[in-house]
Amino acid sequence: MTLPPWEYLFIPFSNTNFPDLYFPLLAASIVLLLVLLVLYNVRTRALHRHRLYTDMWEWLLWTGIITFGMLIVGATFLFESEVVLVILLGGLGTMIWVRFWRYPPLFAAYEQQLARQRYLSRAKAARPEATIRSRTSRRKRR
Repeated sequence: MTLPPWEYLFIPFSNTNFPDLYFPLLAASIVLLLVLLVLYNVRTRALHRHRLYTDMWEWLLWTGIITFGMLIVGATFLFESEVVLVILLGGLGTMIWVRFWRYPPLFAAYEQQLARQRYLSRAKAARPEATIRSRTSRRKRR
């Protein structure tokens, strides 16, 4: 380190200026982008009946594509390191917010709704005579 720490924010993010961060960040962005694409495909196929879960994975997918794609572009076109840092922190912060703050209350409400539906369907199936019309009720209609 030959410059004060705040001066490193205003120099281009390149291999010569940041040799210990450039290739690991570039490789991690590519790998995480591919992992995110695979996870999205696997999880949305498994949860295709639950729209709320697929919505969360869509949020994570697009946030990851934007974040990791912009990090790859920033490393390729030598953006200033402050821009790369803002992209990284903003994208990862958004992904954490989506996964741990935005959707958990919605998941809890959805789980209660599913439990209520299971209870009602079980209660209805427990009394099969409730689903069968009697002969007297058919005669009254005519």
